[in-house]
Amino acid sequence: MTQIHFTLNPDEIQKLINRSVSDDLAKNLLTTLFNQLMENQRDQYIGVGEFERGEERVSQRNGYCDRTDTTRVGTLTLRVPRSRDGQFSTDIFERYQRLEKALLASMLEMYVSGVSTRKVSQIVEELCGKQVSKSFVSNLTKELDEVVKAWQIAPFEKSYPYLMTDVLYIKVRENNRVVSKSCHIAIGFSESGEREVLGFLIQDGESEQTWTHFFEYLKERHLQGVKLIISDAHKGLVTAIKKEFTNVSWQRCQVHFLRHIFASIPKKDSQLFREQVKAVFRMTNLEEARKLKQEILEEFEIQARYAKACQVLDEGFEDGFQYVAIGTAHSRLRSTNLLERLNQEVRRREKVVRIFPNVDSANRLIGSVLMHIHEEWITSSRAYMRL
Repeated sequence: MTQIHFTLNPDEIQKLINRSVSDDLAKNLLTTLFNQLMENQRDQYIGVGEFERGEERVSQRNGYCDRTDTTRVGTLTLRVPRSRDGQFSTDIFERYQRLEKALLASMLEMYVSGVSTRKVSQIVEELCGKQVSKSFVSNLTKELDEVVKAWQIAPFEKSYPYLMTDVLYIKVRENNRVVSKSCHIAIGFSESGEREVLGFLIQDGESEQTWTHFFEYLKERHLQGVKLIISDAHKGLVTAIKKEFTNVSWQRCQVHFLRHIFASIPKKDSQLFREQVKAVFRMTNLEEARKLKQEILEEFEIQARYAKACQVLDEGFEDGFQYVAIGTAHSRLRSTNLLERLNQEVRRREKVVRIFPNVDSANRLIGSVLMHIHEEWITSSRAYMRL
């Protein structure tokens, strides 16, 4: 179809939009302006003005059709001219198509940032006077699916010597039932100390099988160069690490480890024991930490109230200091605190939904949140840690 371009400077239109006039007046001005511009475009296409004759004529006028268009001052109802041959079209809507794209992008950004679909539709209506249903917002968010899936399977282009992993649980509606699903998440640290979200998978629970599947998924994307994996001490997870990552050290999260040690002792009159154990885990010299640990065992394991805690400390000590043993000794590698904070951000957004209608919607939202955080991390001008 032949297009005629209007000659009015877009800056002049922008000035008109930005003037301090009432919404109704601004709408009327823009409606009149756009209708006149389209009328002039049709005259240019036909070759002669209305009620004129001439050899330049290429077609005849054929009335109008109504069309609505959203602008910064609200929704306009415009009369779009038509030609008898059906070849005339206007480029006004193309010029302002970027506005619609910006509106949709803003809606997606609100959704990812933690605004419910109901709130998104209300905000859009208040901003531009255009009603948007919850179903429209829900359908719009489905555009994120392909983006999330592409990011989820993209191959890694560098090595990540340090891997941190954890799982969080979400509620999903499945076959008219509300069931619990596990979301396995991994963070990687490069040789230069930069952090990245490597991937996630939503699965049916936390077990050796699901963790094995998650690690195979990361390895299929060419995960390489892993020297240390930081996680809690879930049996299935630890077994999967041993099976999938031979010659790789496992760092037991010290925060979880301390909780496990203190869980078997009374809160009353145990301050001395607690402080001495905490002092062990503040050390970055492995030999000194071993020496202090042995002194604690000699002093407290003979007391029945501390026997179990001392056994847990002794059996898990080496796993709690692998970040020192491999020669890194960076405090941010001794626990999964960073991943816990990441999970909290996902949880903040997930609480708005409460129960996902299906696994696809959960994958869409969690993936969008993780992608957003990943982009913030990799665009930061500072390394997360110096190794």
